[in-house]
Amino acid sequence: MHGPVSAAWLLVALCLASGAYCLLRMRARGPGGQEAAGEALMGFGMAVMAVPAAFVTLPGAVWFAGAAAFTATGVHAILAARRSPHHLHHLVGSAAMVYMSLVMAAAPTSHHTHHTAPGGLPVVTGVLLAYFAGYALLAGVRLIPAPVAASGGPSPAAGPPGWGERAELALVCRLTMAIAMVSMLLAM
Repeated sequence: MHGPVSAAWLLVALCLASGAYCLLRMRARGPGGQEAAGEALMGFGMAVMAVPAAFVTLPGAVWFAGAAAFTATGVHAILAARRSPHHLHHLVGSAAMVYMSLVMAAAPTSHHTHHTAPGGLPVVTGVLLAYFAGYALLAGVRLIPAPVAASGGPSPAAGPPGWGERAELALVCRLTMAIAMVSMLLAM
């Protein structure tokens, strides 16, 4: 990635925190363990991509391995899309990670001069930017608290939800990764 080093390290920290939280969600009692595993992989993969090039330059083989790993997660997302439409978001995220991995593998020789729209932005990058910016806006709107109805609330026997079972924290994690993806795509 190109850009300010301090912003890159902040992005690394946010992606690591999101990945770590997704690992906690994997241990939750709910059915979202596989989703959380994919999101943890995405968070950690984005953290590796965000490490400033001035700090470490990874060989092309690492980026090709990342592309292969995210191709596998994309195939899994396609197969799981029948169960949950959220897996389509995982598919787009995996495709974005494959695209960014391949661009980073070719970074010394490529400067986005091919497949470029008339304005100078690569078409694939522009489409991914639009998707993740829209997803971030939608996730942000979904975080706005709804008015609470005067109901009995959760039963006392159920107890408060654990860290890995809180839907709003999972949404914050997805929002963080969408914003990180937008910033990474802009920095390419």
